[in-house]
Amino acid sequence: MAKSKKRAQENANKVAEKQYDSSDYGATSEIDQGTAVTHEQVTDTYTEGTIDGNIDNVTKNGSLRNKQGKDI
Repeated sequence: MAKSKKRAQENANKVAEKQYDSSDYGATSEIDQGTAVTHEQVTDTYTEGTIDGNIDNVTKNGSLRNKQGKDI
């Protein structure tokens, strides 16, 4: 049981020490892929700026037409 806890702690430390790198998108490691997905989600949320699950209706140049966009 002690070995199992130690291994779990080592795995947790690997995840906790991991930082995003753009090469993570093409990585094969589960940790790297998870970091890339999390980075993408955070970037999307920050860029969109809303929690309602809608994408705003914008013009080609990016200015807001209205807030009645598509559900994601």
